[in-house]
Amino acid sequence: MKLSPDETVFWEYGFFHLNLTIVTTWVLMFVLVVGSALITRNLKSGMKISRWQCILEMVVTGINGQIKEVGLDKPEKYIAFIGTLFLFIAFANVCIIFPWYEPPTGSLSTTAALAVCVFMAVPFYGVGADGFVGYLKSYIEPTVIMLPFNLISEASRTLALAIRLFGNMMSGGLVVAILISITPLIFPIIMSALGLLTGMVQAYIFSILATVYIAAAVKKTDTTEN
Repeated sequence: MKLSPDETVFWEYGFFHLNLTIVTTWVLMFVLVVGSALITRNLKSGMKISRWQCILEMVVTGINGQIKEVGLDKPEKYIAFIGTLFLFIAFANVCIIFPWYEPPTGSLSTTAALAVCVFMAVPFYGVGADGFVGYLKSYIEPTVIMLPFNLISEASRTLALAIRLFGNMMSGGLVVAILISITPLIFPIIMSALGLLTGMVQAYIFSILATVYIAAAVKKTDTTEN
């Protein structure tokens, strides 16, 4: 029984391994890019819009609303990053409905890469809100003694993001695989449906936590400035 799609290797040369995680990730990205181009190529501003544009507007409005509820007043500045995180993770997890598909989010390398993206986005938006010096000052507020604790907090929450998503997706896949081998067909189908719901919840949690971390960085710099 495979614990991760990383174990399926198609080709290797030296330290480079072309495994199932890499292939699946690039296929998902290609489908998302092509799908986005097709859906957005004929956008209209009138009352008569396509079904796809209606769905797109619902998704964008929903993500904007969630970003604003977290505390970021201008969600349009953050939706490109937060929305991409949510759509990629959700799409990767939803595709478990296809036979023999293994989500790349079941690999620690993928979830770690996503967590690193969040780790880099936090100072990016923090610096954008109050400048480089202002953002660095926020790490020593209210006193310089807090510097190591703030740095540890940044690293630990990045690790937690990666492990949370990886653990939930890997465990869900293992449970379904075990049930398929020891129980009739109908029960694994039910578990797969629950896994589908879990995948969507994990995409929501990951993107919301990323938004919370960004909002904390932006508000922290604003507080320091005041």
